[in-house]
Amino acid sequence: MRSSIPVLTALAVGLPALATPGLAATCSAKGDGFGPWLSGYAKTLVEAGIPANTVQSALSGIAFDPAVIKKDRGQGVFSQTFAEFAGRMVNKNRLTVGAQKIKTNADLFGRIQAQYGVPPQVIVAVWGLESDFGANTGDFPTLQSLATLAYDCRRPVMFQNELLDAVQIVARGDLSPSEMKGAWAGELGQTQFLPSNYLRYAVDFDGDGRRNLIKSAPDVLASTANYLHSLGWTPGQPWLVEVDIPAELPWDQADLPIKKPVGEWQAMGVRAANGSIPEGAAALYLPMGRFGPAFLAYHNFDVYLGWNESLVYSTTAAYFATRLAGAPPVGAGNGKVEALGASDIAFIQAALTAQGFDAGPKDGKLGQRTREAVRGFQMKAGLPADGWPDSALLRALR
Repeated sequence: MRSSIPVLTALAVGLPALATPGLAATCSAKGDGFGPWLSGYAKTLVEAGIPANTVQSALSGIAFDPAVIKKDRGQGVFSQTFAEFAGRMVNKNRLTVGAQKIKTNADLFGRIQAQYGVPPQVIVAVWGLESDFGANTGDFPTLQSLATLAYDCRRPVMFQNELLDAVQIVARGDLSPSEMKGAWAGELGQTQFLPSNYLRYAVDFDGDGRRNLIKSAPDVLASTANYLHSLGWTPGQPWLVEVDIPAELPWDQADLPIKKPVGEWQAMGVRAANGSIPEGAAALYLPMGRFGPAFLAYHNFDVYLGWNESLVYSTTAAYFATRLAGAPPVGAGNGKVEALGASDIAFIQAALTAQGFDAGPKDGKLGQRTREAVRGFQMKAGLPADGWPDSALLRALR
């Protein structure tokens, strides 16, 4: 699970904060000087009030891990389209196992939903995507991964604070350093909490006195619901509903921040793809442009983006949950979707930035900032402003 993390996250849970401007200024992508830096970091933790024996047990034996840096530089999964990613991740096996998990743990999910308001399908979809329902939580040593990223120059302050929070998890008694193994970027447990979120939102739902998101399914599922609840999940409300759209619409209105009463969309010709459309305010969301699948995205879909800001991941997780709730497979849309590669997206990001549009980093990933910039240029150039980059956009930029 990846999302933006504020600096000095420990302040939010009443734990020592870490002020490390000098440490943040010392960095390397190759690990030169890592040992002295880590010694200084450990000293800072002790000065912040963490017991010296806890710091010693957490940070002893840690080495700079080049494999983590390689992973960090090579993230490419979210360059895929929604259809590509969802087609691979929301497969028959995950749907079958997910449905079985809901049935087998019906009492547990009932208690969780009563307390946090999040339906089991939503929790289970995240559980399935993040770790195959706990089967693949990762085997990178968490403290070593975090220390490596804390010393790397790309996001040192963020990961210095995540490392602090990981040490706090040890100090709180939830996990021992040897138990803390997970994803390469330091996420922990069956639904991949960064340490800052582990500290904030993990709950002891099995009553054993520990918040164990690696081995305790009750703790995992309730903590996931608690986090989604904290992000603003509204009980009893929809999150994503597939719709059919006409060939022509004011495409600049099909944007996640623009929510309209469902009746207004229906007056424009938007129709339910299956069954009926729930009432409420919703955005017309076209994850692959005007020719691809179309959805109405309600407030609860914004919660998914709070969990993970990747549009591809969040759309897939929300779609997975609709499938578990009984929705049929998503349709193909209204025509052939033109999908550009990462290098073309990176060119578009650079070209849009040069023309004054905030397209975000030149990383080849089609996130919300890039789509907003694409939409702005499409409107300026007289192109259909659906926020989806295609060859027409490339020609106009070149």
